[in-house]
Amino acid sequence: MSRERLTITIRDDMLKKVDRMVDNIRVRNRSHAIEVLLSRALSSRSIKHAILLAGGKGTRMRPFTYEIPKPMIPVQGRPLIQHQVELLRKYEVKEIIFSIGYMGDKIKEYFGNGSRFGVNITYIEEEKELGTAGPLNLIRDKLDDTFLMFNGDVLANIDLNDFVSFHEENKGLATIALTAVPDPSRFGVAKLRGDNILEFVEKPPPGKEASNLINAGVYVLEPEILKYIPKGKAMMEKDVFPKLAKKGRLYGYHFDGQWYDTGTPEAYEKAIKNWKGVE
Repeated sequence: MSRERLTITIRDDMLKKVDRMVDNIRVRNRSHAIEVLLSRALSSRSIKHAILLAGGKGTRMRPFTYEIPKPMIPVQGRPLIQHQVELLRKYEVKEIIFSIGYMGDKIKEYFGNGSRFGVNITYIEEEKELGTAGPLNLIRDKLDDTFLMFNGDVLANIDLNDFVSFHEENKGLATIALTAVPDPSRFGVAKLRGDNILEFVEKPPPGKEASNLINAGVYVLEPEILKYIPKGKAMMEKDVFPKLAKKGRLYGYHFDGQWYDTGTPEAYEKAIKNWKGVE
């Protein structure tokens, strides 16, 4: 795409904010930062739906999950999944679909139709566990445009506008939010070529990791992804993303915001102590 040189005058305080965007990874320099900001401001696209995966049994979090579903475990006085709802509301994504299963009635009882949280919540119910991809088959008729999806056990403070803009620029079928961790050998590590995800290497030996970036459990997806999801229980990580990676249609978005996994009691304790909420 051709570009034209432009000279502008800007306040010093605003320029400092522009310069803070430059990370030499996603934003190369001051000029690129201004282009990114203009692209966000002029974009007419908006995300209509977000899907929150809240149907798992949370076996690693027992005994807590004998009595409450994992997405409802409290983090600083609010259910874990409420923090995701608040992030979506902040970015004006107000049509939210909960995929529920185990103890789903407790989730419905607390959130209802979402009105007291400033959003509209509907539910799909998994009669048996369908994994991280299978639930999408239950709402094929509603997924007619770009949508967001969250794993129900993560806390992430991510700029959703920038995330979606990045996805649109690359024109992929799926974009995975990637976060850096000190010890990536405990996770599935992203192997990248530029912004393209080539594969995830599961729990590589320490010192042999392709990167320190892991799947943060937040996705931007296109409706076409439904073609790649088999019937019944299916996992994004094993059944869908590898197919997209081979076709060069899977991208990774590296973000620096807060991120916490709550999959184990140790990780949950860390999240409770350090999570700063949706700013």
